[in-house]
Amino acid sequence: MVSATSRAAVTGTRLSSVVPASVTGENKDRHLTGLDLAMKLHYIRAVYFFDSKAVEGLTIYDLKKPMFPLLRLYYPVSGRIRRRDGRPFIKCNDGGVRIVEAHCPDWTVEEWLRLPATADDDLLAFDQVLGPDLGFSPLVYVQFTWFNCGGLSVGLSWAHVLGDPFSASAFLNTWAQLLHGHATPDSLHQPGLLDPSPPRFRPNNKKKPSSLKRVDPVGDSWRATSFAKTRTHTFRLTAQQLNDVISRAAAAKVSRFDVLSAILWKSMAKLGEDSAAAGPRTVTVCWNKSPAAGREREAPSNEMAVGTVGADFEAAKSKVFELAELIAEKKEDESELIEEAMAAEGGGGFDCVVYGANLTFVNLGKAKIYELEMKGRKPIFANCTIRGVGEVGTVLVLPGPAEEGEESGKVVNVILPAKQLAGLREELRKSWGIV
Repeated sequence: MVSATSRAAVTGTRLSSVVPASVTGENKDRHLTGLDLAMKLHYIRAVYFFDSKAVEGLTIYDLKKPMFPLLRLYYPVSGRIRRRDGRPFIKCNDGGVRIVEAHCPDWTVEEWLRLPATADDDLLAFDQVLGPDLGFSPLVYVQFTWFNCGGLSVGLSWAHVLGDPFSASAFLNTWAQLLHGHATPDSLHQPGLLDPSPPRFRPNNKKKPSSLKRVDPVGDSWRATSFAKTRTHTFRLTAQQLNDVISRAAAAKVSRFDVLSAILWKSMAKLGEDSAAAGPRTVTVCWNKSPAAGREREAPSNEMAVGTVGADFEAAKSKVFELAELIAEKKEDESELIEEAMAAEGGGGFDCVVYGANLTFVNLGKAKIYELEMKGRKPIFANCTIRGVGEVGTVLVLPGPAEEGEESGKVVNVILPAKQLAGLREELRKSWGIV
C-alpha cells in the first residue's frame, strides 16, 4: 500500500539463512503436481502488522530461533528446485530459507497503514523470483521490518509452486506458535513425497482447462513478464459497508465472496475500455477445497480448487444477484483437467499463468491470517497479494480486521493494468460507494 515515492522508507536490509534444526535425510524429494507446476510463475506476498506491545522485548534472535524447528517440520520449504527427466521437483536438501532484517526509521505502523492503498506492500516482503539459477533459489523469504514506533511487520514471500495461500498462512501460524512455546505437531502429513502413482486420465478426454493461459517458455527464470503491466489497489470494507452492499445487491442467499465477485465482474464489464475486459463471459474462481483447520497439520500443497464459470448473458446488463448465484452454483472445478493438461505435455508441462488468464476471483475468506498472534495480540492489519498476474486481472477477497466481539469486514485486493484499475475504482465509487 506504499507508493513508489516511498521506496527509501525501508533501509538497513540484512539477509541471512535458516536451515532445519536437524538433517532431513535422503529419499524425501517432493514431487510437484500438475497444479503445482501451473502455479510456478506466481508468487504469494503476505504482510502482517503488529503494534509495539505485541513485540516488546523481542529481538531478531528471538524471531529467528523458532525457524529452526519450524523448518524441521516443514522441510520441503527449505528445499531447492531440481529436474529429473526434464520434470521439476523439490530436492529436500536443507538449503534453508532467507531471513531479511530491515528498518523503517521514519514511519510508524499506523502512518504506514494510512498511506494510499495504490500498491502492495512490496517493500515489506522481499521481491523473490525463482531462477535463473533454480538450484540456488530459496523458495521462501521471511522479512522482519521494525518501525520507529517499536512496531513490527512480518513479510512472507512464498513461491506458489510450493503451496497455496492457505499453506503459506499455516506455515507462519505454526512459527508463531513455536515462538511462544505452544505445542505443535511432531510431523506433518506429506502427500507429495517421492514419485506419485501414474496420473489417471479419462478416456479420450479432449476438453482443455479454460483457466490456464500459455505463455512463452521461460526456461529457468520463473517470472511472468506480464507482472510489470499490472498494479494493485486494496479496498477495505467494514462489516457495516458489506451489509449495505449486500442489501443493495439483493443477494442475501449467497456468500459475501460471491456478492463482491459479482459486483466486480459487472463493474469490469461496464468499463468496456479494453477488449480484454469488455464484458468477460468466462471468469476463473479459486477456493479452498480442504477445511482450513486441517492445513496446520499438512505439508504445503496447492489444494485450492481452480474452476471457471461462464455467463450466457451480458454481465454488464445483468443483476448482481444473478452473477452471484452463477458463481455460487455453476462454477466447474478444473483441477483435474489442469493435472491432465500438464501431464499430457510430458516433462514439466507447459509454462502458463492461472491468475489473470481470465478475470480471476480468489476466495481467501477462510484463511486464518489473524491467527498469527504475537504475545496473544492479533495483527493490526494483515494482507496478501499475488505476483505474476496476467493482464486480465485478479481479485483476492480476504478477512478484514475486527475489534473483539465485532464482525470482521473484508479486504479486497484488485490487480489490474493501471488504466483498467483507475476506471474500476471510479465505477465502484460511483455505483457502490466503495473507495
